[in-house]
Amino acid sequence: HGMSRTSRSMVEMQSALTKAGFYTVNLGYPSTKKDIGSIAADHLPPAVVQCQHFSPTAIHFVTHSLGGIIVRQALTGNRLINLGRVVMLSPPNQGSALVDRLKGWWLYGWLNGPAGQQLTTEADSLPNTLGRVDYPVGVITGDRHAFFDTWFSPLIPGIDDGKVSVAQAKLDG
Repeated sequence: HGMSRTSRSMVEMQSALTKAGFYTVNLGYPSTKKDIGSIAADHLPPAVVQCQHFSPTAIHFVTHSLGGIIVRQALTGNRLINLGRVVMLSPPNQGSALVDRLKGWWLYGWLNGPAGQQLTTEADSLPNTLGRVDYPVGVITGDRHAFFDTWFSPLIPGIDDGKVSVAQAKLDG
């Protein structure tokens, strides 16, 4: 799930995947309380253990926004033997120009916590230091805004979804 969201935001996706025949684990994590490295280290491994209980031939990930960065962080140097595909929905793979504009604002920091501060477009930001992926990945993003995100869209150059531009969702390769 994304920043300031919970696993409830992925329930519809989980239901669709379950109906399609997949076993699912819907990971919840404190997106506003910890930095991305801590979330990846503390919360993703137990979810992978839950997945292993199904004896899968492959473990696939479907992520939304911040979740994509958490998976990239977790898989950096820790590739799963049975890693399948990773599908990222609107991830800030190159950071977010919106974060660049809001990170110094106390309310943004209070609402989004340490992980929210790490999602800038600066060359040394966490998303930009994770490097290239070496596993099958697909990125899906677009230009539809939730009601509140419409206000943020003018702060983001190019086509965007109100939080991340299409260009900043892309990965090299």
